Amino acid sequence: MVSLAFDPKSGFLPDGAVLEKMAAAARDVCAAHGIGDGEVSLSFVSPEAMKSLNNRYRAVDAVTDVLSFPAYESATEARDVLSGLEPAARGEVSLGDVVICTERAEAQAAEYGHGAARELVYLFVHGVLHLLGYDHEDEAARAAMRAREEATMEKIGLDR
Repeated sequence: MVSLAFDPKSGFLPDGAVLEKMAAAARDVCAAHGIGDGEVSLSFVSPEAMKSLNNRYRAVDAVTDVLSFPAYESATEARDVLSGLEPAARGEVSLGDVVICTERAEAQAAEYGHGAARELVYLFVHGVLHLLGYDHEDEAARAAMRAREEATMEKIGLDR
């Protein structure tokens, strides 16, 4: 379900327990949307790389914590594509890419008073939800996204 890409400039690779929590989170989010198979590409980058990506793709000249690059417009489109494939081919379908700035994640973890592992997994869940069409552009959308984030974090044992 989760493939890992690594930016050597970031100097970071999470331990196996964090990666397993991320995989469990991806399975939970996808299952909640009727998606049983698929792949999410995950990259960890430096602040400089994240600022460059944010500027290039969002025209925001600042470092951010997580960016998502969806392969589909919505969970419905992803589900429809995946359900039309033979089971053996479903694992080859990418839902998109999630990019996390590890330095920013570690700073936020300290600010929020929890561990870096929890923050990394939370940002990953947030990113995967963006891949499936969630946003936080208005209060209703923000509340729906937050509820799904919290449900997934609780299910994988990383609730507040």
